[in-house]
Amino acid sequence: MTHPRNVAIFLGVFVTGITALLLYSYSVIPALAGWQWMLFFLFISISISTYVLLNTTLYKELDNISDMLRPFKKKEGNPERNKYINTTDPIVKIRKELSDFAVQKQREIEELKKLETFRREFLADVSHELKTPLFAAQGFVHTLMEGAMDDLNVRERFLNKAAYSLDGLNVLVEDLITISQLEIGEIKMHFQNFDIRKLTEDIFEQLEDTAEKKGTRLKFNKYSPKSCYIHADKLRIGQVVTNLIVNAIKYGKDNGTVVFSYTIENESVLISVKDDGPGIEEPHLNRIFERFYRVEKSRSKDKGGSGLGLSIVKHILEAHDSRIHVTSKVNEGTEFQFRLKKGKVINEKG
Repeated sequence: MTHPRNVAIFLGVFVTGITALLLYSYSVIPALAGWQWMLFFLFISISISTYVLLNTTLYKELDNISDMLRPFKKKEGNPERNKYINTTDPIVKIRKELSDFAVQKQREIEELKKLETFRREFLADVSHELKTPLFAAQGFVHTLMEGAMDDLNVRERFLNKAAYSLDGLNVLVEDLITISQLEIGEIKMHFQNFDIRKLTEDIFEQLEDTAEKKGTRLKFNKYSPKSCYIHADKLRIGQVVTNLIVNAIKYGKDNGTVVFSYTIENESVLISVKDDGPGIEEPHLNRIFERFYRVEKSRSKDKGGSGLGLSIVKHILEAHDSRIHVTSKVNEGTEFQFRLKKGKVINEKG
């Protein structure tokens, strides 16, 4: 686009050219010869005045408008866009500033709409998840209050069911608090060097009863080394491994196998948890890390859990500058993988 100041200069040159042509004409017509220099200076004066007027009024005001718009626009890292913003042409600057400002505001509007939709969905999900165990416990307690207390067998059975529902409610509330703290950065990671195999062996022992109920075998990949140190938050990575293994047990097949693997690759360790269950269909893979998302809602609720486990896993790994990846084949199984920094070997026996 032609710079407006260049347009003013062009007009001056154009007027000067016309003047020169007239001067030639006046030299041919003797009657006009006395006026030629006066006309020449008149045209030059008009040209200079036009340029100065445009430069000191219109273009200056356009520059001021452009400068006023600049603070409202976020800085762009795209050099192709910056070359227009850095131009001295005020019209181009204003056009780009207004265009970028409009695009930015449209993005903000879209983001606010997404956040509002997310807020509504989240509140609906939380309300539903809290209501389910509360109503269950309430029903059992009211039944006992209405006369079932006299039957010792019924009383014990209903109290156990009420306790189970309240335990589930407690897990949900704790998970909600955890994920909220992770998102706003209240939970800080405490990095240390530790043996991931030893940590997982302890988790296998904790989940032994859960696994035995389904006949699930928990084992290490035979190619994984006998020891492997990583640099991470031991408590939070223990939470990650526990959540992944618990999921593998829940959704794996009966009498199946859950395999924990880790491989040292340069300065990182690739860790995976794999089951041989029914697998997850492709449309669900990108959504399983969302809060309360369940592949099969009715089936998932029967298996318990808060619906926040994988979301917590995702946030903890992001705090370790890592990402969780999932691959799955229907009727073959699902595998979760993530990387952590390799740690220094320490003498834990002291």
